Amino acid sequence: MAEVKEACGLFGAFGTPEAAYEVYCGLYALQHRGQESAGIVASDGKNIVSQKGMGLVPNVFTLESLEPLKGDIAIGHVRYSTTGGSNAQNIQPLVVRYKKGLLAISHNGNIVNAKALRRAHEKSGSIYQTGTDSEVLSHLLARPSHQKMRDPLSHCLNHLRGAFSFLLLEKDRIVGVRDPHGFRPLVLGRRGKTYFLASETCAFDLIRAEYVRSLEPGEIVTLTRAGPRSDFIEGPPPLRHAHCIFELIYFARPDSIVFDQTVHNVRSQFGAALAKANLVDADYVISVPDSGISPAIGYANASGIPYERGYIRNHYVGRTFIEPQKAGRVEGVRFKLNVVKDIVEGKRLVVVDDSIIRGTTSKSRVRALREAGAKEIHLRISSPPCRHPCYYGIDFPDPRELIAAKRSVEEIRKYLGVESLAYLKPEAMLSCAIHPAKDYCTACFTGDYPVPVRMPRGKMDLEEEGLSGAPERRGRSKRGEA
Repeated sequence: MAEVKEACGLFGAFGTPEAAYEVYCGLYALQHRGQESAGIVASDGKNIVSQKGMGLVPNVFTLESLEPLKGDIAIGHVRYSTTGGSNAQNIQPLVVRYKKGLLAISHNGNIVNAKALRRAHEKSGSIYQTGTDSEVLSHLLARPSHQKMRDPLSHCLNHLRGAFSFLLLEKDRIVGVRDPHGFRPLVLGRRGKTYFLASETCAFDLIRAEYVRSLEPGEIVTLTRAGPRSDFIEGPPPLRHAHCIFELIYFARPDSIVFDQTVHNVRSQFGAALAKANLVDADYVISVPDSGISPAIGYANASGIPYERGYIRNHYVGRTFIEPQKAGRVEGVRFKLNVVKDIVEGKRLVVVDDSIIRGTTSKSRVRALREAGAKEIHLRISSPPCRHPCYYGIDFPDPRELIAAKRSVEEIRKYLGVESLAYLKPEAMLSCAIHPAKDYCTACFTGDYPVPVRMPRGKMDLEEEGLSGAPERRGRSKRGEA
């Protein structure tokens, strides 16, 4: 029932004659991460060609449109907008020209100091072409002082704050980057001598590639004819990592490995933890498809209450929150799910879902169960209440839109019209994750922001924003095969 937009999806292929087609397949598998636009950029070692458009992957690309995308190097992107509008100007990969030639940029995340950097650039004469925060990297790379650095890319990345996973394409290479906090996932795959980079491992399965490993926070992996090479963004590593817990709760596909865990298994553990803490007598456990299925199975297994399909999803309707217009979202709510009346009529139901954001969709689903004759509805949520805005790439930045920011759990229960409502507690949620609790970003639940999101007025000048060409700091360095 979550009503938030997802993270964008990245996919890159290096060393395959049908690179553009394989990227197309990878983006198809990552379509759940963004449905506003899609783009592919390919290189044959001399020329860089792009194809982009608004809409879903199969609507943007055909076999005929992929034909001009020659070469054995390609990157692609599926997008939803967190910064910059939903329009053709902001479709990625962005293709820009700088001193070294053409550069294509695909970005997943949200750079929190992008506006400050942009103001500084424009003050010094730079002209921006898009409204997306991703463009700031190209302007950093274009500055002559940065080009004099030993490693210009690493130096420029050190100026960025927030969540960013990048795929960059030059005519002879692909570079994958993960921010030092590790907010968003980025993984390396291989098939023979061909290498792939992707937001999620599910994209490898479609093209029969092997998952090699996740990029480390702050890592830069460069794919060239000589093979993969690993470095790190310059500067000391942060005091903590900040893997986005919402990737495990909702964003990622259940069959993906994200932050070193299979998503389905983690979500099942969420459900089991919910059952142990909030057990209720009921006839059936039902889930809200699709991200509620895994925790519902975990709840049913732990509680001994049979799992049933109370909702049937129409898979020809996209995720409701993806649609940019509110009117479209409302229509999606009506058409997305249908209740199986014979299952729910006269029954006491435990309904398991991943989250409640605004509450409008949840209220509609509860109403549908009532109309179908449900006797009792006990709503169980496999995450804590979302009380705080996210500034790292999730589309609920306005706290006024968050139902839990202004209502208690009991008030939410009354608003939704259910017999009981229980959320998974933060400590129980984090106990299901493989990494230490401190290594996950839970800001939307706790208000603990790993990266500062606001700076005092009057404090932003070229020197403070790192635009003066100051000497690079010494930090981690790792070179060799990835």
